[in-house]
Amino acid sequence: MKALRFDDKLQLVRDAPPPRRAGEALIQVLKAGICNTDLEITKGYAGFAGILGHEFVGRVVESPGGALLGRRVVGEINVGCNDCSVCRAGDSRHCATRTVLGIKGRDGALAEFLSLPIRNLLAVPDSISDEAAVFVEPLAAAHHILDQVAVGPSSRVAVIGDGKLAQLIIAVLATTGCEITVVGKHEEKLDVARSQGARPLLLKDIAVEWSAFAHQPDVVIEASGSASGLGLALKLVRPQGAIVLKSTHHGETPLEMFPTVVNEVTIIGSRCGRFAPALELLGSGAVDVVPLISARFPMDAGLEAFQIAASAATLKVVLDIAD
Repeated sequence: MKALRFDDKLQLVRDAPPPRRAGEALIQVLKAGICNTDLEITKGYAGFAGILGHEFVGRVVESPGGALLGRRVVGEINVGCNDCSVCRAGDSRHCATRTVLGIKGRDGALAEFLSLPIRNLLAVPDSISDEAAVFVEPLAAAHHILDQVAVGPSSRVAVIGDGKLAQLIIAVLATTGCEITVVGKHEEKLDVARSQGARPLLLKDIAVEWSAFAHQPDVVIEASGSASGLGLALKLVRPQGAIVLKSTHHGETPLEMFPTVVNEVTIIGSRCGRFAPALELLGSGAVDVVPLISARFPMDAGLEAFQIAASAATLKVVLDIAD
């Protein structure tokens, strides 16, 4: 099968074996998205080698007992041992021996086929298009913020970053009625955020526009993908406020931490979310993700797709794998 594999370098291979795993379903990948995590892996993040990708929609072509056979599905990316205390509690996201699709110990979705356990798969309703379904995983990650911090109509929230994940976070926050300010570097992307109800602020202007934060945010969400994002978040957040960290990037984050102590700031790491709420947001039309697609490529142009995905002007790049 064709696949985008990263070892010492990213390459398009045409003879990768289909990833059959005992007791798991085989899924034909229809479409897949390129994520910032994929880009960071090619710089050394997570030490992963193998087939990249974890944002996908596919069709089940082989399945133990015939479960979901022929159905369109998306898949939660963490595969736990199914035996430890966290797995038995129904949450494999923090299983100590988990594999993670396209990130840790398991080949990913930028391929013609992938393998996942049936328990990880969710059927995609007919009302959700293939392109929209590609966004279920990152939309779930965005929605997870609402599971971790209280956000409501009276909340003031700042989002640092204007890229792919930041735009999904803004869309989710908009459903709460909160006040949203987004800090970014790109006027075109800030325009997208403005269309979702956020107040945009260019990073280069922030030093002379502190009046925009006359009332400091209760919550700051750091989704810039940059090592400098957390430092800015600490400057913005109100005393006893919360910072939610969404960025995953290769490298260290140099930082003076005394403001965290002096201002009694809570810092929360935030990773993967549950897929059901994301499917509900898409199915109800509460969130429209298709306008966030900047480019579409066939599988054979996968290397070019990665180059475009790395451009500062790009939001989501989608690979049409089954076409």
